[in-house]
Amino acid sequence: MPLDRDSLTLERLRPIITFVVIIWVIQFANFLLGYWLNDWFGLEPRDFGGLIGIPLSPLLHAGFMHTAANTVPLLMLGGMAAMASPKRFVEATLIIVLVGGALVWLMARGGNRVHVGASGLVFGYLGYVVALGFVERSFPAILAAAAALMLYGGLIMGVLPTDQRVSWESHLFGALAGIAAAWMLRSDKGATPHVS
Repeated sequence: MPLDRDSLTLERLRPIITFVVIIWVIQFANFLLGYWLNDWFGLEPRDFGGLIGIPLSPLLHAGFMHTAANTVPLLMLGGMAAMASPKRFVEATLIIVLVGGALVWLMARGGNRVHVGASGLVFGYLGYVVALGFVERSFPAILAAAAALMLYGGLIMGVLPTDQRVSWESHLFGALAGIAAAWMLRSDKGATPHVS
């Protein structure tokens, strides 16, 4: 039996929806535990114990408001990334989380600072979707890039160090990792170049 359009859309969005549900389950557990999960599993720059935070810090947040602030853009931009490139969505997510997180671990402010939150992934999806429009040059990719810029282009200011409480490093390195993911996962990377 063939899948209808709604089933296909839901199937493509299932990973990002599942991820957001997991974030909220962890947020409730973290709240009940007095946020000690952030200390144990947050990303602490240049601390070997903080390496665990590279894959886990996007699941942790500083409170319900922090979680809520990341939820809508995560669903929107993650959904755009999933719809624009469903076969490469999981790979792109892993690149954004691991490369962006590794750069935060190497270069972000340290000194008892623990970086938590999914905003690095939000910025990564923004970078990925926009870069995919340039790299792929297909109508769906360009449309997704234009929509992402219209809806969330103002996020770009979040890569600047304007608030010491905010991990602008996660924003910056997430966006750069998203751009790298679009380039690394481009569909024409094995194509023969045109020579003029």
